[in-house]
Amino acid sequence: MKNEKEKIIKNEEIPFNELRVVDEEGKVVGIMSKSAAIDLARSRGLDLILVAPNAQPPVARILDYGKYKYELAKREQKAKKNQKIIEIKEMKFRTAINEHDYQTKLKHIRRFLEDGNKVKVTVMFRGREMAFMDKGKEILDRIAKDVSDIGTVEKEAKVEGRDMWMMLKPKNL
Repeated sequence: MKNEKEKIIKNEEIPFNELRVVDEEGKVVGIMSKSAAIDLARSRGLDLILVAPNAQPPVARILDYGKYKYELAKREQKAKKNQKIIEIKEMKFRTAINEHDYQTKLKHIRRFLEDGNKVKVTVMFRGREMAFMDKGKEILDRIAKDVSDIGTVEKEAKVEGRDMWMMLKPKNL
């Protein structure tokens, strides 16, 4: 449903005295006073709903309030269903990684990117490994090169504390 801020304004709640009125079929009735528009809507057994408050003059439609509210909820539900939520997955590496472990983690990164998720690749350093930051950069560069067919680097390698990380995103994003 809509937020409290985006409340549907109808009938006497409309703050404007002059309105452009559109009937239930979508035809413009014309510009008239608020009271005349409300009387017209009530004579048809419907409500006057403000649809474009920022227009000059503001636009109000003659509609069935319950039906209008239902259609808005349906439209919002459909929009929510169609949206793709992108997750950020994380894969952690160490500087001394075996080739088999590297390939396994690379396969996971590729799967995450194919699923449409972003991937944060982190190389962790312990103790004296901090002296070999170039080794961590080599690993990140190799990963970027190995997934270049399905992903691109969104954020270049960056050092934070004892970690070096970069962000990958799918190519279609």
